Amino acid sequence: MPFRFYEAEFPEPEDVVMVKVIGIGEVGANVQLEEYGNIEGMILLSELSRRRIRSVQKLVRVGKREAVVVLRVDKEKGYIDLSKRQATPEDAARCEEKFQKSKAVHSIINHVANKLDLDIEELYQKFGWPLYKKYGHAYDAFKLAITNPEAVLGDLGIEQNVLDELLPVKIRADIEVNCFGYQGVEAIRKALKAAEALSQDDAQIKIRLIAPPMYVMSTNSVNKAKDIELMEKAIAEADRVIKEEGGELVVRMKPKAVSEHEEKELEDFMARAERENAEVSGDDYSSGGEE
Repeated sequence: MPFRFYEAEFPEPEDVVMVKVIGIGEVGANVQLEEYGNIEGMILLSELSRRRIRSVQKLVRVGKREAVVVLRVDKEKGYIDLSKRQATPEDAARCEEKFQKSKAVHSIINHVANKLDLDIEELYQKFGWPLYKKYGHAYDAFKLAITNPEAVLGDLGIEQNVLDELLPVKIRADIEVNCFGYQGVEAIRKALKAAEALSQDDAQIKIRLIAPPMYVMSTNSVNKAKDIELMEKAIAEADRVIKEEGGELVVRMKPKAVSEHEEKELEDFMARAERENAEVSGDDYSSGGEE
């Protein structure tokens, strides 16, 4: 069952909200407010456009999302009148950004509820809505929690099993990248940069050299399923670029959430490899100096 993103059950007049068109009738377009648990509203024909309406279908389509301004709300009867024509392009851009952030937050909380068989409203009451109040948007709070979870979540009294699901996890993949063509190292660098360019605000993809030709790709994530998919796309992009340059990419470990133990093993391995490389470089340098 759809659940609202915000503590208020209804929007307020003059709010800009995202709606999904579910039908077009004689008097206007019937819509659902996804941010408010799919409660229904209506955009009257007169509020669809500032211009003369010749074809309603050219202005709105069933299944399409629209940013609209709330005109009137009757909370008792559940009526919500909306206007598309009063929403400016700037309104629409801000609304789209807020909607995407709220949807991401909802995905995280819904994941915790399903995984632990908990009531989603109780989770929103426990930490979702308090984070909206304190940080302006819970999405921004979750971003801060990636680097400082205690400061963001520490005073909310969240149970440990919920925290374990809620806290950011490290997503990692191991890849081998080779190119024996003319571009060589530059081609590899180009491919890895193309992968990192798919980073998102809440999922920065970083690629480090383990030992040629092995690289580790990683990101801190508060939405494991979404960011594993993101990393798969990044690998595909690197693969596309390196193949264009005559090289190849092999996935040695597919993207997955890794434990602290696995991360420590990797760090220890990389530290050893770095020391060994330094020793080899030192030997080469000293022997070269004796000639």
